[in-house]
Amino acid sequence: MAHDLLGMRNIGISAHIDSGKTTLSERILYFCNKIHAIHEVRGKDGVGATMDSMELERERGITIASAATNVEWKGHEINIIDTPGHVDFTIEVERSLRVLDGAILVLCSVGGVQSQSITVDRQMKRYHVPRIAFVNKCDRTGANPYRVKNQLVEKLGLNAVLMQIPIGLEDRLQGVVDLVDMKALYFDAGPDQAQVREAEIPEELLAEAQAKREEMLDAVSMCSDELMEAMLEDTVTPELIRAAVRKGTIALELCPVFMGSAYKNKGIQPLLDGVVSYLPNPTEVQNIALDLDDNEKEVVLESREDAKPVILAFKLEDGQFGQLTYIRIYQGKIKKGDTLLNTRTKKKFNVGRLVKMHASTMEDISEAGCGEIAALFGIDCASGDTFCDPSLNYSMTSMFVPTPVISLAIEPVDKKAADNMAKALNRFTKEDPTFQTYVDPESNQTIIKGMGELHLDVYIERMKREYKAEVKVGKPEVAYREAISQKAEFNYTHKKQTGGSGQYARVAGYIEPIVQTNPDEPAKDYEFVDEVKGGAIPTEYIPSCDKGFQTAMKKGTQVGFPVIGVRCVVNDGAWHPVDSSDMAFQTAAIGAFRDAFEKAKPVILEPIMKVEVEGPSEFQGNIFGSINQRRGMIVSSTEDNNQCQVIAEVPLSEMFGYSTVLRSLTQGKAEFTMEVAKYGRVPQSVSDELKKAYQEKRKKEAEAKK
Repeated sequence: MAHDLLGMRNIGISAHIDSGKTTLSERILYFCNKIHAIHEVRGKDGVGATMDSMELERERGITIASAATNVEWKGHEINIIDTPGHVDFTIEVERSLRVLDGAILVLCSVGGVQSQSITVDRQMKRYHVPRIAFVNKCDRTGANPYRVKNQLVEKLGLNAVLMQIPIGLEDRLQGVVDLVDMKALYFDAGPDQAQVREAEIPEELLAEAQAKREEMLDAVSMCSDELMEAMLEDTVTPELIRAAVRKGTIALELCPVFMGSAYKNKGIQPLLDGVVSYLPNPTEVQNIALDLDDNEKEVVLESREDAKPVILAFKLEDGQFGQLTYIRIYQGKIKKGDTLLNTRTKKKFNVGRLVKMHASTMEDISEAGCGEIAALFGIDCASGDTFCDPSLNYSMTSMFVPTPVISLAIEPVDKKAADNMAKALNRFTKEDPTFQTYVDPESNQTIIKGMGELHLDVYIERMKREYKAEVKVGKPEVAYREAISQKAEFNYTHKKQTGGSGQYARVAGYIEPIVQTNPDEPAKDYEFVDEVKGGAIPTEYIPSCDKGFQTAMKKGTQVGFPVIGVRCVVNDGAWHPVDSSDMAFQTAAIGAFRDAFEKAKPVILEPIMKVEVEGPSEFQGNIFGSINQRRGMIVSSTEDNNQCQVIAEVPLSEMFGYSTVLRSLTQGKAEFTMEVAKYGRVPQSVSDELKKAYQEKRKKEAEAKK
């Protein structure tokens, strides 16, 4: 395949769930002669679409991981990345968009602009990705592409321009009218009755086509002075229109709208022509790297093959041949045997096997040029790392990674499952930055965190399938804390007499809650004050008292969680020249703290989350209600063109299952993020329940030890 930068397109296909993205990519592969038979996503033949290569994807009929492939259309090389539409897999979309130069936004002609279309559009704007829209499923009952075009303008604020109008709709969909060339396109030619046949526009549509063409020219001429002059002189040519639409699309001022039905093979070829005509090639997109040697100064990368290579690793996969790293080359080119530097780990490595991807199959290549998407084998790196020539130290701006909002405890069934689970977690956390795992030191459970319940479900399912790791899924636990609410004094003597030297130490003083004076500073968890006069405790034993207090605070007496916000003051004591030791003073401090803690009116604290909910204004009442039910306190609420944003403080223990509840309350149109804001007191009723549960747990543990 000749490497021509100007004839190259890196595009993604993204949209709301079930708008037909994967079906569309299947048709594109077919019409570009990459595959010779079409399989449906939920096909009766049991094969499944080419791009959904994971067993789980074929079963559920959804796309989970983005797949990459490349095709050729009329002498242009097109790299396509098919991406998932579920909210829980947004990291896949974020990663793909980071690497693409343009995108096709697929919309359903009945559903129109749905919640995930809004999210995807927001991500495209974040990465300044030019897009063309494809209104799919025009053969469905209730199809209305004009309504969808208006929604693009109202809901997404895009300057949507119709490039085609349909010939018939619903079950009478026959083809489309091309408004640039003013020709009717039917898709019934050739042996498989799917090739394009040009004809004159049917008479009954002529007036409508001319009116829509005028509308299109008015919108497009805003982006091009030449077209404006040509319109005044009445010398408009299709080439002029295409050049103007291309200029507007790349400048993010226009969004050309195409239509058809991927399932019925209608409208695919003009869409591919649109990709080639209107979406940018790698030289027309400005890519910026940060120079780590020069205080992260921005450097504009040049899309030239003779420049030093700069590459971004945007996705990792564990294949049967080791780790596969998807890369996008922004500058220069790489060959087998080249030496590259990973700027995050500062390690150099040699390029071994270099491949071109086609969903789950691959072909070996000897070199990859600028602008290409390829993959490397056997390189140890994380997703989002930058590789460059050893003489450069650049980092491509890191991708925006959303923080996980939901966590679950998992436990392997037996020893074999435990080993397999460790392997699986190691791989998943490397591949997916939004999936995190850690072992909770307090409850000793393995906790996994992710973007939503479906996200974690899919990973637990994949553990069972790919790694044969059977796991029990528990209820997530909340990390409570304990604190004191008033000052309490202590005077504790530790005496132990055995044969030889015994243990003796006395500590006296008081504990009190730390009052936060400056709200901007983080609250202190612990403070030790030494007010001992006249050597009542020798200076070498003062650190032992400090150590003892810290040990005692690791586990409170009420619910067994750490104690925070305590100032311990020691002002008196006694010692013995023979029997006093470091250990004796530590033990005395632990005893003293426990004594005083009970007298200081202890309370239980719980993590309070700052929750931000964003959704359409029509659901504001539902959102308020859902927060009030969860002991939440609404801090602020703002509205901005039909979207409302609610900020509230809600206890973490009440937030489990909230993502599912919120989606059902708002038809899936609202999304929320949460982070720990502070610790707050638990209401008395909840506090009593927690204490009771802790006492029962301790009783069971004590009985088990007997």
